Amino acid sequence: MSVAATANALRAGDRVALARAITLVESTRPDHRVEAESLIADLLPHTGGAIRIGISGAPGVGKSTLIEALGHHIAGLGLRLAVLAVDPSSSHSGGSILGDKTRMGALARDERVFIRPSPAGRTLGGVARRTREAMVVCEGWGADVVIIETVGVGQSETAVAGMVDLFVLLVSPGGGDELQGVKRGIMEMADVVVVTKADGDLAAAAGRAVSEYASALGLMHPPVDGVAAVTLSVSAREGRGIGALWTQIEDRHAQLVSSGALARRRGQQARDWMWSEVREGLLSRAEEGEAAETARRLDAAVASGALLPAAAAREILAGLRSGA
Repeated sequence: MSVAATANALRAGDRVALARAITLVESTRPDHRVEAESLIADLLPHTGGAIRIGISGAPGVGKSTLIEALGHHIAGLGLRLAVLAVDPSSSHSGGSILGDKTRMGALARDERVFIRPSPAGRTLGGVARRTREAMVVCEGWGADVVIIETVGVGQSETAVAGMVDLFVLLVSPGGGDELQGVKRGIMEMADVVVVTKADGDLAAAAGRAVSEYASALGLMHPPVDGVAAVTLSVSAREGRGIGALWTQIEDRHAQLVSSGALARRRGQQARDWMWSEVREGLLSRAEEGEAAETARRLDAAVASGALLPAAAAREILAGLRSGA
C-alpha cells in the first residue's frame, strides 16, 4: 500500500491500516524509514488534537488493569482511544517479555480502541524509539486520546513525561513506607498521582496514602506553574474512581490549553524529538561499515584498559565527521 493510500485509510479510521502504519514506523529498514517519514509528514499537519497521557508505575501496581477500566470509560463517552504499551525487552533475545494486549482482551475488541504493544529494545528509559511517531500515526487515525504505558523501571518515567501532555503516576496503597520508596524527581513530574487497589482490605490504607501523597506533593514544585498536581484513589476492579480520574485529566488538560502551557510543552517536546533522532542517528552510523570496524577496535581497546573511554569516543566521532 502506498504512503498516500495508507494515510487515506488511516483518516478513514481503518484499524488494520493503523497496525501496518505503526509496523512501518518501527521498522529499521532504510526504505521503510523513507516511507515512514513521508507518512508522518503527511499526517502531522492534521494531528495534535488528542489528549496525550503517560501512565507509569512500579511493576505490579496495576497499570494494565487501570488502563482497561479507564479505556472502557473513555470509549463509553464515544471517544476513540489508542494505547501504546511499551514492553520491556529481553537483553539476550530482544524479544518482548510482557503481553499487555492479552491482559486487556475485552478493551482490545472495542472498535473505538486500538492497543499496540511494542518492545522497548535497547532504548534508554523503556520507551520505544519510535513511540513519538506511533503517537502521531494514532492521531492520524483519529484517536481522541493516546495513552502510553511504560514499564515503570529505570528512567521510563522521565522518557514518557517528555512526550505527553499529562503524566499519571500509579502507586500502591502502602502508606508512608511506599512513599519513602518513590523518588522525589518522579513525584515532581506527576500531574496526577493515583493510589491503586483502593478496595477490600486495602481501602483504608489507600485513603491514608492519598493524604500522605497529597501532603508530599504540596511541598514540591508542580510540573506546570500554577497547576497543582492532584492525588486520588481508584479501584479498577470495582470501577470506583475511574470517572473522577478522567474528569481530573480533562480539567487539567483544559487548564494547560488555556494557560498556553500545553503549546510550550509540545514545542519543547518537538525539540527533544529532534535531538533524540540526532543521537540515535549517530549511534546507528557508528555501527555501520568502516565506522563499525573502528568502533569494535576501540571497544576492545577500552575493555582491555589500553585506551580511555573519552579518547575512544572522540575518535569514533571524528571518524563519523570525516565520513569513515
